Amino acid sequence: MVEAIVPQGISVAPATELGTGSGPARLTRSIGVLGGTLLTLSCLTPASSLFVIVPGLFTTQGTGTVLTLVIAAVLCIGVAFCYSELGTLAPSSGGEYAMVGTVVGRFLAWLVFVIALVVVLVIPPIMAVGTAAYLSSVLAVDHSLTGAIVMLLSVGMGLLQLRTNAWVTGAFMVLEVVAAAVVAGLGFAHVHRSAGSLLHPQVLGASGPSPLSGLVLVSGLAVALFVLQGFTTAVYLAEEMRQPRRTVVRTVLWTLGVGAVVIIVPTTAVVLGAPDLKALTDGDLVAMVTGWSNSAVATFISLCIALAIVNATIVMVIQNSRVLYASARDRAWPTPVNRALGNLNRLGSPWIATLVVGLPGAALCFVDLTLLNQVTSVVVAALYLAVAVAALTTRRARHRNASPWRMPWWPVVPVVVIATLIYVLTQQPIPALLITAAVIAVAIAYWAVYLRRSPADRWVIMMPTE
Repeated sequence: MVEAIVPQGISVAPATELGTGSGPARLTRSIGVLGGTLLTLSCLTPASSLFVIVPGLFTTQGTGTVLTLVIAAVLCIGVAFCYSELGTLAPSSGGEYAMVGTVVGRFLAWLVFVIALVVVLVIPPIMAVGTAAYLSSVLAVDHSLTGAIVMLLSVGMGLLQLRTNAWVTGAFMVLEVVAAAVVAGLGFAHVHRSAGSLLHPQVLGASGPSPLSGLVLVSGLAVALFVLQGFTTAVYLAEEMRQPRRTVVRTVLWTLGVGAVVIIVPTTAVVLGAPDLKALTDGDLVAMVTGWSNSAVATFISLCIALAIVNATIVMVIQNSRVLYASARDRAWPTPVNRALGNLNRLGSPWIATLVVGLPGAALCFVDLTLLNQVTSVVVAALYLAVAVAALTTRRARHRNASPWRMPWWPVVPVVVIATLIYVLTQQPIPALLITAAVIAVAIAYWAVYLRRSPADRWVIMMPTE
């Protein structure tokens, strides 16, 4: 059974039962903390973020990259608390939109869904295209075409049973950690600067090295949040977790902790081990590994990284398809679309939703990655902001009978997260902010024209029982 979420002042129709002819079939509860953590870690893809996104931070943050990541990780602890409390209050594959809809209402839930949909479509191709850079040590490949092939492979894997994918991606995770550990060991074995340089960071400008300014550091926080992004996607698996009100919070916190260590420790090693500031700013990790060891080790690391990226893309397609599945169950679209997106194959996978996530992602592999990265950084920050705002309302009278996990230091944690994220957003590139604003404007128009006109049978957010 499911129950409709009825925010104060909102009237919705009684929810239909999952698994009947009137709604999508019920997802199967088949994973616990270990399986959920393996899948979510693979979505956070710490090694892939380390080798694909962190090099871009070296360019803007220089030796301050570690400090930027540490500050972002501290901020993510507050975000993790917000997600854990909301995710155990509303354990749904809808993730952020279901959580926000539970405590705030349908309209903001819809905007959050659309923002999350941008993340769903954009992040996998960004990671997939990064595969080619690390395959180049073995064979010459086209970056965009390789990314598209990885996306199509991920779609095929996404059609399998979730438990099967948990073990496959878990095996790939071992290679990720090995690659990160080797890079960390090599970097620490070839230190060229003191640990004090991490607290007094420098960047390479046109006139040479200069101190990292506070404004530049803050502007890099959005990208740093993108690097760590993924721990929150544990909430997307809530409907397939056993005892979700216990499993979700443990999965979120374990994933953030392990992921942060796997990213920040090797990044520290690279910063300290880079032969000079120019080599660090160039961000060519394969060249640095070659200089620290030899080409054979660099090739091994490159192949491990390529597999890690493939692994990450597979898991992101799997988890993102669950968001579309949930939107169909909650009647976000016209009835024929809802029926299609809610359709499960014999292995229990929402196969049409998987295709809808993966195929456009393959096409986006041919779009400029710089713009995709900037837009993703903005929407991730906006998504965290909406969740933090919702976390301020979780303890109102109508939720007192619920039994979610309660974050410590409420409401200080969400207030600090909100203030920090608002400031971070003000420092982002104007084109990325305008694109995000345009997406939100389209979402508002769809709400006004379609969803708002029939609240009894459109966008009815439903919660499955445990």
